[in-house]
Amino acid sequence: MKRIGVVANCRKEHAGTVLRQLSEWAESHGLSLVVCDETAELLPVAEQVSPEKLAGQVEAIMALGGDGTMLRTVHLLTDADTPVIGVNLGSLGFMTSVTEDELERAVQVLVNDEYVVSTRSLIDSRIFRGDQELFSYTSLNDIVVGWGTTSRVSTLGLTIDGEDVARYACDGMIVSTPTGSTGHSLSAWGPIVHPESPVLLVNVICPHTLSARPLVLSDASRISIRVVTIQQNKRLLLSADGQAECALEQGDRVEVARNPQPVRFLHLPEYSYFTVLRHKLHWFGLNP
Repeated sequence: MKRIGVVANCRKEHAGTVLRQLSEWAESHGLSLVVCDETAELLPVAEQVSPEKLAGQVEAIMALGGDGTMLRTVHLLTDADTPVIGVNLGSLGFMTSVTEDELERAVQVLVNDEYVVSTRSLIDSRIFRGDQELFSYTSLNDIVVGWGTTSRVSTLGLTIDGEDVARYACDGMIVSTPTGSTGHSLSAWGPIVHPESPVLLVNVICPHTLSARPLVLSDASRISIRVVTIQQNKRLLLSADGQAECALEQGDRVEVARNPQPVRFLHLPEYSYFTVLRHKLHWFGLNP
C-alpha cells in the first residue's frame, strides 16, 4: 500500500501526539497520508480531500479512536470497497483491534500486505409513512426502535420475508448485524455471534411476555417492523448505529435488509476475535 486515509477522534487528549508519530512512521515507510475532516488540523502534512472522495483515493483507511470512530469511518465509504483498520486510543475495542503500542507495526503490516481480512455485513434501514420514504441509512452495528418521554410501552409488529411473526408490547426492538451483536443487542440479553456469520439478529427490548426470545435469521431475510400503537405523549425513535435518528409515528413501517456491499476490516496477523471477547467481557478459565 502507498496511500492511506486517516480518520481520528481529535477529542482524544493525546490524539495529536499519536498522529505525529503516525506521520513519522508513514514517511519512513514511504506511505502518503490523506485526511478529510478535522483530522487535518492535527495532521497538516497530510493531503486533504472532501469526505465524499476519501475512500476512492486511498487503498485503506486507518481509524484512530474507538468503536464510534470506526462507525463514522465506515459511513464514509459510501459503497466503496476500501478496507478499514482500527487503532484504539484507549482500551481495546470490539472493532478497533490495534493498540497504540502496535501502531508502528500496523504501518509495516499495511506496507508489506501482511494483514488478515475480516468481512463484515452492513444493513440498510428505511422508514416509510404510507408510501413516502422518510429516512434511509446504512449501518454496521444495528438499528434500534425505542426510547421515549414516558415509561409506557409501544406495540410493534414484526414481519419476516412477508410473513407476520408477532406483535410485541415492549420498549423497543433491535435489528443487528453479527458485528453489532456485542453492542446494544448484547445489553438486551441477545446472543454473541461471530462477526463473519451470514445472519441477522432481531431482539425485543423488555417485552411484556416471558416467551419472547431473540431471533437469529438468515442475512437474506427482509425484516419489517410496524409501529402498531404508541401511547399518548410517548416519542418513539429509530436510531441507526447511534449516529442518525428519526422520529416514528403510529403506522410507520421500518424495512431492514442486508446491504449487498460488505465492509472489510484489516487486522494484525495474530488477531483473534475470541481474545477480544475474553478481554472485553472479562472471561476467565484459560491460562494466560
